[in-house]
Formats: sequence, structure tokens, C-alpha cells
Amino acid sequence: MIDKINQALWLVATVLLIGGGIYFTFRLSFVQLRFKTMFRSFKTKEKEEISPFKSLTMALAARIGVGSLAGIALAIHLGGIGTIFWIWISSFLTLPNTFAESVLAMKYREKDGPYHKGGPSFYIDKGIQKKNLAKVYALLIVVAYLIGFLTIQANTIAASLSTSVAMQPIVTGIIIAIVTAFIIFKGLKGISDATSKLVPIMGIGYLLISAIILTSHLNELPALFLAIIQDSFTIKSAIIGVFTTFLIGIQRGIFATESGLGSGAIASATTDSNNKIGQGMIQMLGIYFTTFVICTSTAFIILTSDYQTLLFENINGIEITQYALTYHLGNLGSVFLNLVIIFFAFSTILTGYYYGEVNFKYLVPNWKNSMLVILKIITILLLLWGSVAKATFLWNIVDILVALMAIINMYALFRLRQEVVKEYKSYQQKSG
Repeated sequence: MIDKINQALWLVATVLLIGGGIYFTFRLSFVQLRFKTMFRSFKTKEKEEISPFKSLTMALAARIGVGSLAGIALAIHLGGIGTIFWIWISSFLTLPNTFAESVLAMKYREKDGPYHKGGPSFYIDKGIQKKNLAKVYALLIVVAYLIGFLTIQANTIAASLSTSVAMQPIVTGIIIAIVTAFIIFKGLKGISDATSKLVPIMGIGYLLISAIILTSHLNELPALFLAIIQDSFTIKSAIIGVFTTFLIGIQRGIFATESGLGSGAIASATTDSNNKIGQGMIQMLGIYFTTFVICTSTAFIILTSDYQTLLFENINGIEITQYALTYHLGNLGSVFLNLVIIFFAFSTILTGYYYGEVNFKYLVPNWKNSMLVILKIITILLLLWGSVAKATFLWNIVDILVALMAIINMYALFRLRQEVVKEYKSYQQKSG
């Protein structure tokens, strides 16, 4: 039953995500190809406590989580290697959705003490005057991130350490909960400071190891590229196979990049900068890095191993990536993956909590500090539960929630599409 609901929702979400991406691609004159503008957008004359770079690392912290490690492995396991092709295609086509939601988040954001807060809940409410729909979206974010995304991160860390060093999942959960509590009780500043340090370290480290592995398999890469493209259209049986591969590829691509979900827009709104277009450009650059560098590296590390020999029942996905790294690097691969998982998943936990907090504040306008303390305690308890929960159950819940978030956010982007186009054209006229 859950599988059928999941498939139906993702069919609708896929049409909206791809359709919206194609619309904005043409209306914004292929904005996803303006790489020079993306890099220039980091420059600012203002002195900022939450800089555009920090807002990007927060968004990347959420994106470069287990979706880049376990999610990609799970996509290959469920739909074959052709899913990688559809992840590439869907990421490119949905990039303008990320641009649009970031621009709108900047336009409709609000002050939150000395900082800013914003995202889909705010532009759904103030932009299209759909307060009840905004509340539904906010509730989905709270549930999806605090119960879904965060517990999957904890589950993945626990699964990895349980396999490699025989650490009991509950012990892992306790450690995660304690460290998370230490940071989230410092608020937005503490979270953004932590992610701005964790993301560059984990990104560079992962790329270096990936480069070492793939350099030794350079002669295999052209054939793998060809196999990925061929397999994207010819898996198992013609029509059903292509559809399954396509849908799984879209799901995992969206899960890894969060493009079109609106969650990245929450991070965009935190910056002290007032450059709406610049924030949209920066967020697109983040998705390029997530999909075409991190996720693709993971895929090729797996594909150059003999992962097909593995058999799993309650699969998280990380087991495949762990096996592939061990295959290439021996025991060093297992140690490295444990470190990467801790960095990737933990940084996702921090940003994911912030997404939940912002939307909790939207749902409860007259919130008090005591309420936030309770929310943080609940989050910590959920991390403990996530470390021992069944992975399959967690993935199913998250998939449904993500599809619902995408449907609502894309509806909002469609309603506010002219505002995005107007902002972009105004920027083009000023910049020449």
C-alpha cells in the first residue's frame, strides 16, 4: 500500500518538477549555465555574520548527506546503473527550480532577532496568500526533517559503525545526540559556523579519495559512461524498466540535491546579503557540486567494484558504498567511509534541525524559548530512535514526505513564476 502511494505521489511530483524546471529554463534563458555569475555572487562589500558562503554550506550540509552515499547506492541497487543518467538529467533540468525558490525566499523572508528566516512557508503565505497550505508545508518540513531526514542520518552512521567496528547502534545514537545538542543549543550562529567548517573539510577529503580511486580505473570510465546511458533505456523489460529506472533516478536525484523541494531556500534566506539573484546563483552552484561531483564520484566508486555479488534484506544503501570503498582501499576504505559518513550525516543533522525549527516558528508565531528547548529535546530523542530503527521503514516515510513537499512547492513556484522572471530580468538590465 505504501509503495503504491509512494509511486503515485512521485509520478505527480516528477511531472511538476521536470515541467517547472523546463519552464524556468526557457523563461530564464538557461540560467543554470551562467557559471561566471554563480562564482561572482560570492563577492560582497557588506560585512556579514551569515555570509552567502555560510548559507551555501548550510544548504550543502543538508544536500551532501547520506543521499550522496547511501541514496546513490540504493538507486543503483533498485533501478540499475541507468538511474545515474536520470539523476544527471533531472538535476540539470530542475536547477532553475532551485534558483526560483531561493529568489522567492529572499523576497519574502522575515527578521528573526538579529538574523533572517524564510522559505516556502513564507512565500506561500505572503506571496500567494495560501496560509493553510503554508501551514501544511511547514508541518511537512518539521516531520520530514526531524523525524525522517535526521533519523536516516543517525541510522546510517549507526549502520556503518555497527558493521565496521561492531559499535552498538544505541551507543552511536547517544554520542550523536550529545554532540548535536551541544551545537543546536547555540542557535543559527552555532549551526552555520559548524557547517561552514565541516562542509569544506568533508568535500575536499571525499574528492581526494575519489580521485585516487578513479585515477586507477581511468580506462574503465568511458565504457561505464556508455553502459549508464544504454542501461537508462534498456533495463529488464522495455516500458516498465525504463519507467522504473527513470522514477528511481528522479527520486534519488531530488533526495540528494533537494532541488524543487524548497528546503534549500530556507538556508538561502539566512544570509545577511540582499542579493536575491546572487543567492539563487549560489544555490545552483551547490547542486552542480552535489550531483556532478559528489554523487557521480560515489556512483563510479561503486561501479568499479564487484558490488553485484552483494545480497541484502533490510538495506540502507550505505552497505554498498562501504563495500566498494573497502574493495578499492582495503581496511583504509572502511575507516575513511566511517569518517565521511560522520561528517556528511552529522552536518545534515544540524541543517535539518534548523529547517525544522524555522518552520516550527512559522507554525507557532507566538513561540517561546521554552518551546524551542522542548523541540530540541524531541530532536535529540528522535536521533536516538533513528539509530536503532529499520532503514526500509525510514526511507519509505521520507520518500512520501519529500514527494508531498515537492508538489506543494512546485505549485507555489508556478503561482509566483512571473515574480521570479521579473526579478531576473530586472537584474539583467542592471548588470547589462
